[in-house]
Amino acid sequence: MQLRGHWYRGGTSKCWLFDAEDVAPHADSREAIRSLLADAFGAADARQLDGVGGGTSTTSKAAIIRATPDGPADLDYLFAQVGIGDPTVELGSNCGNCATAIALYAVQSGIVPPQDGTTRVSMRNLNTGAVLSGTIATSDGLIPTSGLARVPGTTALGVPVNLSFHAPWGQTTGALLPTGNVSDRIPAGAGTMLTATMVDAGAPAVLIPADEAGVNLSSMTGSLAEQLPLLVAARASAGLLMGLRQPEDPPQNAVPKVGVVAAPGDYIAADGTTITADSHDIRVRMLSMLTPHPAIGLTSAVAVSLAAALQGSVVAGMLPPADSIDRESRLLRIGTPAGVVTTEVVTDDNGLVSEVALHRAARHLAVADIDVAEAMALTA
Repeated sequence: MQLRGHWYRGGTSKCWLFDAEDVAPHADSREAIRSLLADAFGAADARQLDGVGGGTSTTSKAAIIRATPDGPADLDYLFAQVGIGDPTVELGSNCGNCATAIALYAVQSGIVPPQDGTTRVSMRNLNTGAVLSGTIATSDGLIPTSGLARVPGTTALGVPVNLSFHAPWGQTTGALLPTGNVSDRIPAGAGTMLTATMVDAGAPAVLIPADEAGVNLSSMTGSLAEQLPLLVAARASAGLLMGLRQPEDPPQNAVPKVGVVAAPGDYIAADGTTITADSHDIRVRMLSMLTPHPAIGLTSAVAVSLAAALQGSVVAGMLPPADSIDRESRLLRIGTPAGVVTTEVVTDDNGLVSEVALHRAARHLAVADIDVAEAMALTA
């Protein structure tokens, strides 16, 4: 069978975007969508050799998009994190980098007509119910095809997209703090207990002090191979405590997001450059599926930003003292393996967070008719 797809780079991810009408003839349920995408990406093979997957967690992503002109947003999208060496497709989370690409796709494909000046695309994530918006410069109503925007984690240029997460909490579990606590002690295997802040913001996430997890964030070049079993065990425990799965269910790899945090300090980035302590407010390293994220996922950046605003959280306890804070917005500078990612935490008149915004970039890479090979059953 053939499946029409549009290939985009959004931020530091690559995403295949599919129109829902192109998917419908081949898959009429979420389970069928999982099978279709696993076959299209060649997910069962760790190299994804016989499919269009990129072989890494940040390049093995997809979204199915449906225009909703009479709905609460301009479009709905279902995000899929496709397995690598595993024919599973997780539909339980969101991806801000892919949302960045979707905003550009919406303008370039005509879902949202370009306006004179800027064009705002409103997007509803069907996985979580979260509403995002992407704003793109469309001077004189012209549709951009290239741009000079760059984000930490890549030297590639793209069309600038201002991405906002609106009221980005409780979309998966119903609460910003699924356990009701800003800090918990959670089991992480072999009798180990770790301090953790578990938030549902952008995506469900569990954030752990780096020193407790045995991670030295003075360098972000290592593979975290020694700490991976501990972090995976912590994610499994957090998934139960946050109500993301039942004890009989297998742990997921995509959610909750799991990461380690430390106070600002000089560190070596993934490319070998030195990031100075005065350039950031918090150091963070996240896992993406079962490997360290090369930068930080945008949903994880939102989770860190909301956690930073909670007195008593693991993140807030590591922030430098602020002499003054803008009452209308606050910038949080997050030190990541790719450099410093800045989020803007916008609050209302009551001091409550209403929006988290980031500056991103996207570019259209290709359009293709994908020949999807059905998975073959293994025989002796």
